[in-house]
Parts: sequence; C-alpha cells; structure tokens
Amino acid sequence: MESKKLTFTETIDLRNKYVGKSCELFYKKNPLKIVRGQAQYLYDQDGREYLDCINNVAHVGHCHPDVVRAGIEQMQQLNTNSRFLHDNLVVCAEKIVSKMPESLSVCFFVNSGSEANDLALRLARQHTGNTDVITLDHAYHGHLTSLIDISPYKLNLPGAPKKPDHVHVAPVPDVYRGKIRADDHPDEDMGKLYALEVKKIIDENVIGQRGQQVCAFIAESLQSCGGQIILPHNYLRDVYTYVREAGGVCIADEVQVGFGRSGTHYWAFQIDGPDVLPDIVTIGKPMGNGHPVAAVITTEAVARSFEATGIQYFNTYGGNPVSCAIAIAVMTAVDEERLVDNAKDVGGYLLSELENMQRRFPDVIGDVRGVGLFVGVELIKDPKTKTPATVEARDVVDRMKDEFRILVSSDGPDVNVIKLKPPMVFSRANADRFLKAFKTLISEIRTQRFQLL
Repeated sequence: MESKKLTFTETIDLRNKYVGKSCELFYKKNPLKIVRGQAQYLYDQDGREYLDCINNVAHVGHCHPDVVRAGIEQMQQLNTNSRFLHDNLVVCAEKIVSKMPESLSVCFFVNSGSEANDLALRLARQHTGNTDVITLDHAYHGHLTSLIDISPYKLNLPGAPKKPDHVHVAPVPDVYRGKIRADDHPDEDMGKLYALEVKKIIDENVIGQRGQQVCAFIAESLQSCGGQIILPHNYLRDVYTYVREAGGVCIADEVQVGFGRSGTHYWAFQIDGPDVLPDIVTIGKPMGNGHPVAAVITTEAVARSFEATGIQYFNTYGGNPVSCAIAIAVMTAVDEERLVDNAKDVGGYLLSELENMQRRFPDVIGDVRGVGLFVGVELIKDPKTKTPATVEARDVVDRMKDEFRILVSSDGPDVNVIKLKPPMVFSRANADRFLKAFKTLISEIRTQRFQLL
C-alpha cells in the first residue's frame, strides 16, 4: 500500500504538531523536503537536484544499487534475532577485523554509534575496574545519557546537565584557535604539547584529587562536530602512552570518520603511524550507508574481561542478517570502487584549492584544514584577533543551498566552520562546482566589509 503523499505545508504542519522542535532541521529558515537520493545528489519534492557535501552517513553514495540489492535480497529471505547462527554475521565480523590492526580482533555488533560508544565504556570499566574517563572539549560521542556525560559539545550548551565528577575534559588539540596555538609555538611539537595537557589531568585531577586510576581516554580520531579538527602529529601516540601508564584503555571513536574517509588509511587513528593502537574502536553511520548498524572492535584481553562478568552481552538485532548483508556490501563497494583512493585524490585537490583561496582571502578565511574527504574552512572577521564570523558562516550555508543548490553545514564551538564530509563518490567536478560557488560568496563577504569601512 502506497503511503499518503503530503504537500510541503502539510509536512511542516504535521512535523510541528507531532514531532516539534526536538528533532532539529538543517535549514530552519527555509527547510528542505528531500524525497530522493542518488550517489552524491539529493532531490526535493519538486525534483530540484542538490549537491550533497555533508552526508557522511551515505558513505558510498545515496541508494547505492549494490547496497540496496543486498538489503532487499536478505530481507526477502530472513531477518531475525541475532542469537541464531547466520553466515552474514561472521562474514561481516571477519571483514571488519581484517581491516583492523592484528590486536583488534573481537567484534560486537550494535544498532548505532551511540550504542557502540556506550558499550565501549562498559568494556573499559570492566577491564580496568576504574571509572574516570578523559574526553576532549567540544567532543560528541552520542545521545545516550552515558555519552552526553562525556560530550562537551552538548555539556557546554545552556541548560545542559552538570558534568559528572568522574569525567575530565582535556583541551581539544586545535592548533589554530585552541588553548595552545601554533602561532605562539613555532617549530614546536604541537601534538606533544597538547598530550601533556592530558597527562596533567591524569596527574592532578584523576590521581591527585580523586585518588583514582584512569578508566579510559576517548576521542574521535578526527573531531567533527567540534569544528573538523585534525589531531596534530604525535598527539594520540603520546596520549595513549600516558593513559596506559595510568591504568586506562584508549577508545578511538571512528563513527563519523572511518571506512577510508581520510584518503590514506581505512581508519583515521592510523594516520599518525602503525604504532598508534587503540584498545577499543567504535564504528557506525557509514558502515550501513544509513542503515542502523554499528560495531565495537576490541582486543581479546578486553573481551575476556567482559566475558568474565557472566553478564552476557545481548542485542536483539545487533548484527542481524539484513544489517550485516548491507555492511558487507558497503565495504565491498569501498574496495571495488577504490573509494579510499578517490577520497585522497578529490580531497587533496579540494584542500589545495581551498588553501589557495585562503591565501587570497586571509581576512575572511582564517584556516583550512582536512584530510581526504573531511575538510573544514574556518571563517573569521579579522586575521589578527581571529574573531569568529558566525553570522557570515550561517549566511554562506543558507545561500549555498538557496542560490547554488549545494548543501553544506557549519559547526564548531563558534559555529563558524564550514564542514565538508560528502559521500565518498564525490568527484573533482563536484569539488569545482562547490569551489566556484564558495569563492563567489567569500568574495562578496570581503566586498561588503570594504563598503562598510
């Protein structure tokens, strides 16, 4: 039976009545009603095409035919409780583990990135016997209560719950705008300097004040909601050492940035070298190309500690046949279509052109940073003070959609960073389309400022 077709106005009215404002829209002033997607494009109710520069969830492209086919064919055969044996579960687990460092060999399936990070905390607490968690400022790890507690991206908002005493917030290693800036420390190891901030928390807050050992350090391998932050060289390497020396385990949150988005490695924690090894990795979102499937991968030692509790882990549909069939198809598409190479090629080109634009407009573009198809452009009002151009960033987001039919978003603590994390099929032609439109708007911002002088 075909579902009822609603007009745009009916959709808005029913949303306001039954959903309300708790489910946030990308575009509040002039919202989009998207009815179809294909590859790196989205289509509204009137058939207008939009270039999608923000949907990292549709990792191999919207409605990828092989992924859709895998889900349909498996759903026609069986979708049932994951407590039964099924080939898809073990094949999917084997494929994921084969892409991990050798020490990460045990896979738990869940339904979402939030579930994955919650389970990661449970594993860490059981393995270490400790409770204190170190997280990064502006980090976001999920919507469960346990994860809001370690997500300053939410805790920093007005009306947010109080940060628990067992949670400790380290400064985000933002070398452009953070606590320690590259401008103030030329030729110094920024990763080492920021890692020492974590050691200070361990020595003074966890051990010194609370008399505890560390349970876990958790960080997104590339911080997304916090403003597309690229962790400086040596940061994770040194932090992981300090945390392990203090009795803790290291959790790499790859929910938004895994599966080759960096363009050089399958997992973003690998960027800094093969010796950077987390104890627990969480993945989600891109794994199912939008289908609800996620996973936790850990070491045998951590898994054995969890098993020893006698509290069996159970997730009714985590790792069900349909979800695993879809995840297998996604990973197959990444490999066969050489999408990691595409991220390196297109992302490198996009980053280079944006850096050229930054040199031309240094009074509007303060910083350009990224790896692969994970790029951030920080807009400013003044290059000396680095005052965030929050209003201009919001205007860029809206005008890119309304005038050029290109979808981007803004984020970061000052909401002045234009974020680009498109489907991995994003092409050089797509990059050129974005760059042409973006340059037009950046030029207008500069012109308007001169007119006001």
